Amino acid sequence: MDCKYEAIFCIVNEGFSGAVMDAARSAGATGGTITRSRGTASAEVEKTFGVTVSSQKEMVIILAEADKRNRILRALYSAVGLNTPGHGIAFAMPVDEAVGVFREKETPEGSE
Repeated sequence: MDCKYEAIFCIVNEGFSGAVMDAARSAGATGGTITRSRGTASAEVEKTFGVTVSSQKEMVIILAEADKRNRILRALYSAVGLNTPGHGIAFAMPVDEAVGVFREKETPEGSE
């Protein structure tokens, strides 16, 4: 299956979504959606990884062209990864179909 788009999810401590978007844009992303969320990591996770886990999180969802995925993920890791104050994780999933996505090179169906 050859997907044209990837959904990139980045979960960071509250207050770091701006850094996520700055890093993603520097790697070719055009925008994203930010939601507030709450983490459920246990004290055992904090002890194992040696990090303090904030329960208040922000999740950034970015729809990007598949060929930009690795570049964006690397930028996110550098800017807000686990070894930064943002303590972020990021992952990508293929997107089979997308509607409402318009690229400048293309003309929407029916308009000429």
